[in-house]
Amino acid sequence: MGDLFILYVSHQPRARDFYAIALNTAPTIDTPGMTEFPLPGGGSLGLMPESGIHQLLKKGGLPDPSKADGIPRAEIYLRVADPAAAHARALSAGARELQKLTLMDWADEVAYCLDPFGHVLAFARTK
Repeated sequence: MGDLFILYVSHQPRARDFYAIALNTAPTIDTPGMTEFPLPGGGSLGLMPESGIHQLLKKGGLPDPSKADGIPRAEIYLRVADPAAAHARALSAGARELQKLTLMDWADEVAYCLDPFGHVLAFARTK
């Protein structure tokens, strides 16, 4: 058991297929309403349909997440052994490149892309 980070997605099967390629792993859970993948540094990434969280958010007076379609709402920053290869897999699965692998001021090499659901996905390695 570990931490679970959940992204709200407009199409769970398409998100599952994208992250299976981008993370180069199969989901550990894949049921209607939740897909989970192990993350390289521990914990899990969950994919939940926007419709699944809408009722809870509505009770709290919060807007429907589908209204923010295409607006970046989260960043997943993953430290991996080969960020260039991980970035290339994500691009081949349909991500849009935001930044090629670049050495940043904080001493990480990072490549950034946008997943098909508007979430920023970063693959990094500390130099």
